[in-house]
Amino acid sequence: MTAMKEEPITPSAGPTLDAQGRLTYIGEDGQRYVVFDALELDHQASMRVANALRDAGLLMDQIESLARRWMDQVSAEALSREDALDLLLATLETDLEDEAASADGVID
Repeated sequence: MTAMKEEPITPSAGPTLDAQGRLTYIGEDGQRYVVFDALELDHQASMRVANALRDAGLLMDQIESLARRWMDQVSAEALSREDALDLLLATLETDLEDEAASADGVID
């Protein structure tokens, strides 16, 4: 029997560390999702993640604003908002995977 792959839930807000030290986000469905559990990190690593998230808050706001502007422009005439979002996410995922691969020394 093969396990069904669950569809990812789009976050409605950026990730945060909760009181238990878990990296979580609220999905567009209103539920909280755990990205990783505190048991996966030691205290120092948890603090580095928390500090990085806090420091990146303004940048995340700017990314969100730019993404919304891109969505408005692309979906105005050419695509539905759902299709524009799918395209945006797929493009970001591909670009970030390419960047990670080149940082690891992997060249396609």
